[in-house]
Amino acid sequence: MSSRLHHALVLLTATLIAPAPASGQDGESPPPAADPSSKRVIQQGAVAGFATEEGAHIWRGIPFAKPPLGELRWRAPVPPEPWAGTLEAVAYGSPCVQFAGPRAALTSDVSEGEPTGSEDCLYLNVHAPRFEPEAVPRGAKRLPVMLWIHGGGNTIGDARIYNAARIALGHRLVVVTVQYRLGVFGWFGHRSLRGEGTTEDDRSGNYGTLDLVRALHWVRGNISAFGGDPGRVTVFGESAGGRNTVSMLLSPRARGLFHRAIVQSGSTRTSPMALAEHFTDDPEPGDERSSGEVLLELLVRDGESADRESAKARLAAMSDVEVAGYLRGKDAYEVLGVYDGSRLAGMYSIPQLLRDGRVLPDEEAIDALARPGGYNRVPVILGTNRDENKLFLAFVSPHVTRLLGIPLWVNDERRYDLVAEFASLLWKASGVDEPAAAMRGAQGPSVFAYRFDWDEEPKLLWSDLSKLLGAAHGLEIPFVFGHFDFGWASRILFDEEKRAGYEGLSKSMMSYWAEFAYTGDPGRGRSGKEPRWRAWDDSRPAAAKYLVFDSEEGGGLRMSSETVTQEEAIERVAKDPRFESWRERCEVYRGFVGWSERMDEERYQSVGEGACRSYPLDADPW
Repeated sequence: MSSRLHHALVLLTATLIAPAPASGQDGESPPPAADPSSKRVIQQGAVAGFATEEGAHIWRGIPFAKPPLGELRWRAPVPPEPWAGTLEAVAYGSPCVQFAGPRAALTSDVSEGEPTGSEDCLYLNVHAPRFEPEAVPRGAKRLPVMLWIHGGGNTIGDARIYNAARIALGHRLVVVTVQYRLGVFGWFGHRSLRGEGTTEDDRSGNYGTLDLVRALHWVRGNISAFGGDPGRVTVFGESAGGRNTVSMLLSPRARGLFHRAIVQSGSTRTSPMALAEHFTDDPEPGDERSSGEVLLELLVRDGESADRESAKARLAAMSDVEVAGYLRGKDAYEVLGVYDGSRLAGMYSIPQLLRDGRVLPDEEAIDALARPGGYNRVPVILGTNRDENKLFLAFVSPHVTRLLGIPLWVNDERRYDLVAEFASLLWKASGVDEPAAAMRGAQGPSVFAYRFDWDEEPKLLWSDLSKLLGAAHGLEIPFVFGHFDFGWASRILFDEEKRAGYEGLSKSMMSYWAEFAYTGDPGRGRSGKEPRWRAWDDSRPAAAKYLVFDSEEGGGLRMSSETVTQEEAIERVAKDPRFESWRERCEVYRGFVGWSERMDEERYQSVGEGACRSYPLDADPW
């Protein structure tokens, strides 16, 4: 494989998981000069951003909380200190601590899989139309606000890479992108962190969630200075950002701080506190990377203990104050090193969005969403991409030929498509159809849904990306933000000959998103000329449920009524005649385990009258 092709595919992977920035937006270029007309006064002091050639004002790296360092690690965020003079907000703040992804090997001195970022990372960026100070909208003329939460499995990601200027300019919006603590620093519950002098929020373990709540408080107190309306705030995010948007719906701490929500490829999964804290051999076992297990491994790595059992004894002899001091005294990269950063793009597994009963409900999210008083009821959009899981399957499926870990082509299209179809169907069931039905019953006709179907990627030498990726996870993000110019990697995904089609679809999506931000109903978009996006209607099976997003070549924008539950998806696998054996069905069910609350190891062993027992989960028989 040529070096250029290898680099292209690496960047393609990084682009879909976390899209690359537009030119000059990568945080590595020299910062632009501050524009005097962008000077605004907020609660902490004066701040000046810069102007873009297109006519936007952007403010980068505004602190919305004190750096969570030292004694503030694993505590709820607190407001930032005021400053004297004018803060020149022209350079980004640091991304939060994480493992470097595949782009790092090409664009920085950090190798893929190595720790990067800083704990001093609680900064946000503001994008708005350019106004002279005296022309900033006031009162009823203030603009709707959209707060974007980046994705990345809640363990990687970076707000710096999202250029929101185009949607802000095109539809007169103020768009905020925000960093938040990730991974072990964002979600970590342990009894030693609940000692004297801590608050309820300190004790929750949901520090990343609370960072987002703090950002919403910052918006409420400061966004008017930028022309934004604190009474019309839309929270939106993709993947883990969509999951975190759901957490804003669920959290009493976020009540009244936002007024609409858009969940792109999100999830309603939350974690019980026992899973997050207990040892794996407790009567109620914890996760293999629970806080208890992490502590044991740190003690062994330090040489404080010879093995896990002696580490347990050492930990039992320590007071909670000693344990908390030990944890907060560790270097951030040392703590991160307990985890495995060799997975796709540096993501690693942790219990997250913890059901602490204060910041997040102590119940399944779907149960809370079904009750009128169980969550923050606001108009909501929920959606997934038709081929969500192809992004991930391309790197692990035996039905894809790879070289040095890079996917080249599909070698068994029938089986690859079947696995991807049902995995993505399950995502739609759990991320859209079930929560939409629950919320429709709780709040009435202010629930909207979509499916993104665009799949017109070009061929890259011998690789047909429309088959390998299709309408994959993350692919809708450039359409929502309206830019397809994130370096030469963008030419891999988007065929110049089809620019009119994908830019037309992007224009429609931005129009709908903006109209929703203005009114809480996507309707016919801001233009008033789009097909009517009707609310989720479950009064009868054939009633319209969601809008399909596709180019005119792919069928255009249209309402659809086909829905599925997780249980129905499981049943369909057993009955679908396209499978030629139970081995093929078990390959699909294997992917369901860990992703669906309806398919655990015990049920996997029992489906098909025990047919899947021949293909154990801890083996690789495919």
